[in-house]
Amino acid sequence: MKQINTNLTSLSIGLDIGDKRSVAVVLSPDGHVLEELKVASTQVGLAAAFAHRPPCRIALEVGTHSPWMNETLQSFGHEVFVANPRKVRLISHSRNKTDRIDAECLARLARLDPQLLYPIQHRKSESRNHLMFLRARDAVVASRTRLVNHCRTEVKVSGFRLPAMSTPAFAKKASTLLPAHLHAVLDPLLQQIALHTQTIRGYDKEIARLCNDVYPETARLRQVQGVGPLTALCFVLTLETPERFKKSRDVGAYLGLTPRRHESGASAPEMRITKAGDKTLRRLLVSCAQYILGPFGPDTDLRRWGLALASRGGKNAKKRAIVATARKLSSLLFGLWKSPREYKPLKDGSASKVS
Repeated sequence: MKQINTNLTSLSIGLDIGDKRSVAVVLSPDGHVLEELKVASTQVGLAAAFAHRPPCRIALEVGTHSPWMNETLQSFGHEVFVANPRKVRLISHSRNKTDRIDAECLARLARLDPQLLYPIQHRKSESRNHLMFLRARDAVVASRTRLVNHCRTEVKVSGFRLPAMSTPAFAKKASTLLPAHLHAVLDPLLQQIALHTQTIRGYDKEIARLCNDVYPETARLRQVQGVGPLTALCFVLTLETPERFKKSRDVGAYLGLTPRRHESGASAPEMRITKAGDKTLRRLLVSCAQYILGPFGPDTDLRRWGLALASRGGKNAKKRAIVATARKLSSLLFGLWKSPREYKPLKDGSASKVS
């Protein structure tokens, strides 16, 4: 929990962030509106509005601009709380929603009790910069996938079909298999696919370098077969520090891999996972779980546990087992990171008869 700074003026400020312009409302100690500001959502605009002020308590909502605004306002000496909009229904579900009203609501919550904002903690700038490599790679992979699917569709509607082939080799192999009348249309797309593949390889090399040179702790996570540099680096950069959670099982909840709960009396219905937290890391962990439970997965305690869960049957049993394995994998990786030790895939060292 964030410590409350007592070395402040009694002013509270709510800042509703817009893409080009933000609105700020300043409250006095007794809750009266002293000032309303329109601030440009830039470094220069923020400095002009807040750099000269004595230390205040400022509340703003999480969003595209909130990471750098949070750092900038803190550098001016202010105490900043970044509100979680999923928790603050007073703002997100308001029937009378305007920038000024939202800003005033943020200011009043900050004045009363900042913990009512359910404040979130932004990653450090270095972690965000390194995460950009993963986000950029993800965007290029998605673009390449769309291009490959488009090429296959165009060939199919012409009465032909491209055979199965790996995506990295698609551009080279598909160029020799295209019908003659489609070369003029699809050859430029195949060139783009080849260029995307080359770009992805470049990102993979940089990710491997970051793992080896900047984040050597990722080597402990990669002891688990099925977890590569991409997943290990994303895990470390997303959580930032192993001291963030007291219990390893809290990581799964943070990443949205635990079911929602809506108990009422004797009713406790099964619900879908929350899908809170970082969707990229959640997707990578699910992909790792699919490999671990798949035909090429190594024999480990985690695999045995997941297969036993899937064998119970029932609707969507395999899908549930994959998500549960991803959740258990997140706890395992966090444990390896927090308490450096050698990973033992099988505690008893015996081979499994489960296939």
